[in-house]
Amino acid sequence: MRTRRGFCYPKVNASAMEICFENNNGKRSIKKMKKSRAPVNGDEISISCVKDERERELSSRNSSFSSNFGGCSDEYKDQAMPRRKRARTSLEVAGIAGGGGGRDFFDALPDDLVVCILSRLSSSASCPADVINVLITCKRLNGLGLNSMVLSKASPKALAIKAKSWSESAHKFLKQCADAGNVEACYTLGMIRFYCLQNRGSGASLMAKAAISSHAQALYSLAVIQFNGSGGTKSDKDLRAGVALCARAAFLGHIDALRELGHCLQDGYGVRQNVAEGRRFLVQANARELAAALSSAASTTTTATSYWLSTASPTAQRHHPTSGGVGCPLLSDFGCNVPAPKAHPANRFLAEWFAGGSPGQGLRLCSHAGCGRPETRRHEFRRCSVCGAVNYCSRACQALDWKLRHKADCAPMERWVEADEDNNAVNFDVVANADGGAS
Repeated sequence: MRTRRGFCYPKVNASAMEICFENNNGKRSIKKMKKSRAPVNGDEISISCVKDERERELSSRNSSFSSNFGGCSDEYKDQAMPRRKRARTSLEVAGIAGGGGGRDFFDALPDDLVVCILSRLSSSASCPADVINVLITCKRLNGLGLNSMVLSKASPKALAIKAKSWSESAHKFLKQCADAGNVEACYTLGMIRFYCLQNRGSGASLMAKAAISSHAQALYSLAVIQFNGSGGTKSDKDLRAGVALCARAAFLGHIDALRELGHCLQDGYGVRQNVAEGRRFLVQANARELAAALSSAASTTTTATSYWLSTASPTAQRHHPTSGGVGCPLLSDFGCNVPAPKAHPANRFLAEWFAGGSPGQGLRLCSHAGCGRPETRRHEFRRCSVCGAVNYCSRACQALDWKLRHKADCAPMERWVEADEDNNAVNFDVVANADGGAS
């Protein structure tokens, strides 16, 4: 404002009410005043902000402090003047930036684009390490890698955890994938909880969640549970429900379910007996197995393909079975020798989990090497009616193991049959059927 003595530019700090007075000689003086008082002298006033004064005071103190502690050790300097930790960029984590200070292009990428890339990576991962290595790279990839979209698209191979690597973190990872809607994670974790961790209710509910989403393997596993009454008593069996689940899984293209359904129709097990329809389903299962083997052999050599399709007499196939489990002799009646189908990661986990010992006192494992299911109560699985040395959780496992291994080893044991009759033990006999592959 303009006054009789000159111009006045007041800048008042309402909190401290400190005013800097500047007279005509250029000297400054700071005075405190109350809100109700006016300046006491008539000098020309130039009020400055207290913030600037505080900054100058702090800078002067820091300079004097650094000069006073110039000869001290770095330890005391860090204690006296704590500094905030600077966030490392992705280039520094990768060791690219060094001292050059290059531009970090990764941090400039939007999160949606990174999540899309990680989703493609998880869906094409060949082992769990492909996903874990990304999660441990940096904090941003760890946060985006656990996005529900990324976890929901994880491939079955990315969830193929080995039994020796099982831990609480692996359990948590599978649960996060299952909660994100990953069907394979629901089935795998359901099998582990039901058979390995003996948490029957939670495991069955997870498998049911996968079955609702038309997961063929989950439907077949629930059918096996219904056929055997697993997790309960013998009276908990529901053969009709098992047949219905097998029919649904067979409709989705599950070969073992189709084979199981064929044997049920042949034997009248849980459904009205229809031998002709059962035989048709068994032939269809063999044809689908051959088609799956040929489709997987598209990248193999011509020699291997001709070996699979090499014709041989059934007698020669019986006397010279495939050694080492390289081929699947279930098609030997048709003159074909194809590679055995790979077991599901959940079945491999069960086989590794119970490889060290028995699942419990008096409990046995399914004798088919690619199954791994254990009994949940005594005498739950079917035993071979000839030797009684092997037992199976389903007719499909029995048919596979009969042509693959047990046909050459099976021999009658009258002593076992007599002891079983005397003790009135439960014996699930299955009639030997060379055409259908049952023992």
